[in-house]
Amino acid sequence: MHTREEKLQAFGRLLDVMDELREKCPWDKKQTTESLRANSIEEVYELSEAILKNDDEEIKKELGDVLLHIVFYAKIGEEKNAYDIADVCNTLCEKLIFRHPHVFSTTSADNAEQVEQSWEQIKLKEKNGNKSVLDGVPKSLPTLIKSFRIQDKARNVGFDWEEREQVWEKVKEEFFELQEEINNMNPEEMEKEFGDLFFSLVNAARLYKINPENALEQTNLKFIRRFNYLEENTLKKGLSLHDMSLEEMDAIWEEAKKKGL
Repeated sequence: MHTREEKLQAFGRLLDVMDELREKCPWDKKQTTESLRANSIEEVYELSEAILKNDDEEIKKELGDVLLHIVFYAKIGEEKNAYDIADVCNTLCEKLIFRHPHVFSTTSADNAEQVEQSWEQIKLKEKNGNKSVLDGVPKSLPTLIKSFRIQDKARNVGFDWEEREQVWEKVKEEFFELQEEINNMNPEEMEKEFGDLFFSLVNAARLYKINPENALEQTNLKFIRRFNYLEENTLKKGLSLHDMSLEEMDAIWEEAKKKGL
């Protein structure tokens, strides 16, 4: 691993490269915070994918891409005399120090749970901070992640089940309410109850320390592997999926499962 001096030199080199690109590259010169936004979102998703693969080399590469965007935004801010990379770093340091009084002050915290419990109260005390516990949940978050974060923030101020097993009664309740609306064939109410069921399942995942986003993505990837196997083996037999019965497709699907796909 590199020394602290080497790390600082590497970061300084990155800033120098960014300055050169902004000055001399036609594409980099024309970029704005708005034009970079979509690419930034894509880079974060690519980092997320690398993390799910547990691929250290890929994580390193994608972290670099995300860091590039942070430095790029800071450079644009500097050109507008609004902020620069030092402002970004200092603002972050001040926030981290304020939010960790158990490290930088006299407050104590013996475990991660105690830190989380005080986190939201601390954020509410910040200058220009959140006015409400749920203000810190970005409106643009993907829906599944947003559900998890809403529930997690509510938990940090004590709004949670006394025993995590209690959540299953809520799941059952929402499931039966959905069934009732399906029987009534009421599209609007079906959609609402489906949302309530999803929300209760996300809540169960949170209580059992399961990341619902990761869990669903693993299932997505598993389905893709098995469906690709089904498709490939169908083509090998000179058949088309359109011409096969569900029973025939299920047989190949079971083969994929037995192969551990």
